[in-house]
Amino acid sequence: MRISDIQRCEVRPGRLVEWTFSKATVAAAAALPPDPRPPAYIQESHIRTARSVRQDGLFVPTWLGTAFDLPGRADLDALEQALRDWTLRHETLRSGFRWTGDDMHRFTLGDNDVSLHREVIGDFADPEALVRYMQDRFDVAADALGWPNLIYTAVVRDDSTSVYMAFDHTNVDAYSLQRIPDEVHELYLAGVTGRPAIGTPAGSYVDFCEQERANADGIDDTHTIVARWREFIGRCDGRLPTFPVDLGLQPGGELPTQKLMCEPLVNADTAAAFEEHCRPYGGSLVGILAATSLIVHELGGQPVYRTVVPFHTRVKSAWSDSVGWYVGGAPIEVPAARDFDGALATVRAELRANRSLARIPLARVLRLLGADFRPTSPDMYSIVSYVDARPTPGSARWTEKKAYGLIRVSYGDQVCAWVNRLHEGLWFACRYPDTDVAYKNVRRYVEGLRELISSMPADDRLRVAELAFS
Repeated sequence: MRISDIQRCEVRPGRLVEWTFSKATVAAAAALPPDPRPPAYIQESHIRTARSVRQDGLFVPTWLGTAFDLPGRADLDALEQALRDWTLRHETLRSGFRWTGDDMHRFTLGDNDVSLHREVIGDFADPEALVRYMQDRFDVAADALGWPNLIYTAVVRDDSTSVYMAFDHTNVDAYSLQRIPDEVHELYLAGVTGRPAIGTPAGSYVDFCEQERANADGIDDTHTIVARWREFIGRCDGRLPTFPVDLGLQPGGELPTQKLMCEPLVNADTAAAFEEHCRPYGGSLVGILAATSLIVHELGGQPVYRTVVPFHTRVKSAWSDSVGWYVGGAPIEVPAARDFDGALATVRAELRANRSLARIPLARVLRLLGADFRPTSPDMYSIVSYVDARPTPGSARWTEKKAYGLIRVSYGDQVCAWVNRLHEGLWFACRYPDTDVAYKNVRRYVEGLRELISSMPADDRLRVAELAFS
């Protein structure tokens, strides 16, 4: 799915309709006893970070969302039923957290307590005004520190209906977003045609949180995984890694605003050729990280590229269709290589040696290390992510459906880059601090990445300096 912000996802005029949890549902949630299943460490870390940044006086929206089209003027009753059925399918969407002192406790609604309230907001002739309204509305409705923390909307026109859905990150990851258009569309078609809807139940992310937390709480500071993180963070001067290029930031300065860069990277044929070259080393993920190590060494001069690689934690088939935040991280270290194949070999070895570290949530590791990582930014570290999204159901029609994965770009001092393999090629998106220096270096990074990916089939042994910076 193409990653974008709401400003660049083909928003068109129409009548805006929104759905939120009803007053009855909110009242039922307020009366619920605690759910003994705890938050995942990644959920707790995200909410504590949001609270810490808010206490520092800054409101930092961090919601994620999806956008996609339905054909024609939607039957709003059928769409509402589809949205409710989809919400019931994924337990995390009807689960939230309350504070008791400094402790977080979960509550979870039963199916019968969930109902949606529909409201017609009005007609928008100006797409820019519609974008401004939706972004402001999503900022409030999908706030990490509030509940409910999700909202569904539709922009209705005679020829098509665009659906926009926004969630606090505690409920979804990128893989979750990719599955939404097809699931909701199938539920909607079932409603308007009377045919059977989705039959296979989805695993509960709330159950996963309980299992993962129990596993994580079963280790102590003598565990091998903790020791390896300790060594890695020590080699990062006691911090988690940043993107190793100049971003034009002053140490100790205020949290900067961010910008988004998103664009096609290479076409399908070039992406396939790149994958073919990288396959003996593990595929395009290894290739993207190897290319990044070469390019940032040229840009920043650091002798070793250190980063935390995101991996999904959907290790059981029960979680494959589940909505939730199934992400862990593994550290890797890539010394400057003489050529691309050398970097590929190093990245492959690092991923093989360290991928298992993603099984224990980093927030648990940091707690065991006793490190003072008081969060001052919504991003703990910089990332470069690669996902092949083509196997996702419905992905072949994403372009036709104008389907996007939405990220809210607001504040942050890190660089977070995503490379997604789609049927039409590789798509690049990146959040970066809004400085002239950061823009220049991120622009050089993406151009170097494009050049290296495109040039590999022609000459496997070219060095990155000859490819992108000659």
